[in-house]
Amino acid sequence: MAKFLSRDINLMEFQISHSNKQKLKPFYDDPDSMLPDVEAYASWLLKHPSALNSFDCIMKEAKGKKVVVFLDYDGTLSPIVEDPDKAFMSTEMRAALREVAKQFPTSIISGRSRDKVKEFVQLNNVCYAGSHGLDIMQPPKSRDKKGNEGAFQPAKLFLPAIQEISMELEHKIRETQGSKIEDNMFCISVHYRQVPPQDQGNLKEKVKSVVENRPEFRLTEGKMVIEVRPSIEWNKGDALNYLLHTLGFSNADDVLSLYIGDDQTDEDAFKVIAGKREGFPIVVSSIPKETKAWYSLRDPSEVLAFLLRLAKWNKSQASFLQLDYI
Repeated sequence: MAKFLSRDINLMEFQISHSNKQKLKPFYDDPDSMLPDVEAYASWLLKHPSALNSFDCIMKEAKGKKVVVFLDYDGTLSPIVEDPDKAFMSTEMRAALREVAKQFPTSIISGRSRDKVKEFVQLNNVCYAGSHGLDIMQPPKSRDKKGNEGAFQPAKLFLPAIQEISMELEHKIRETQGSKIEDNMFCISVHYRQVPPQDQGNLKEKVKSVVENRPEFRLTEGKMVIEVRPSIEWNKGDALNYLLHTLGFSNADDVLSLYIGDDQTDEDAFKVIAGKREGFPIVVSSIPKETKAWYSLRDPSEVLAFLLRLAKWNKSQASFLQLDYI
């Protein structure tokens, strides 16, 4: 595979600058979860082939390299559901993720708060990054001698203002039926999945009014959610680079990163991997969409199948090397 020189990452370079289990059915009220046009999806797959069908081709590039795994949570490890508090991952997914994390350094980079996503996943051998990478748990090898987790929080100074905005939003939208505010520590998510369609525009305007005179904050939109985030130059791509650095892989030429995600915010991480050409960005989508990912998986069930196959592949490689040594 062709290589490009990766950016040298130094801790001093991570400076921030400002810029202006019950079974749950997936919820299908947002554009990214509608039933796809079969022909359009088939055409899209020619540009973004199935990572399952291309598994052998992908892993051919991994031989002799250190594989590092990155995943989003909602829509990737769990289905998108009507109530964001009930986005539970399946027992099978947890078992597969646990097995993958035993064999490869594995991180979850989510828009949720770090504590919330850890509560969902319930695994201690995974590194967690919440708030779209604004709250990163130190990987095990980077912790102090007592094993304290610690955290890298580039937007820590924004916390008082974030709490102030959260209280103002609670007051502004409390009468909007179906709206839900989720405090993700370094970002505030306003969910409108259960808001009547005729009220959604008004809700968005209320959220915008809270931020419009605060240039240090910005709005981003996801799947039936609008989020208030600090206006700093930091995203999931930066979080990926930071984790690679703390794991000791930032300057290595024998590392292959796999990043699997479904959200628009994951595109920043896809861009980093695609730019380095030292890994594979994989988008989770059942419809055609603009993406920087090279491969695709249709939904969390295919993510599960991919993770199971990944764990099995590594075990087979270990067995092969053992036999070869004998």
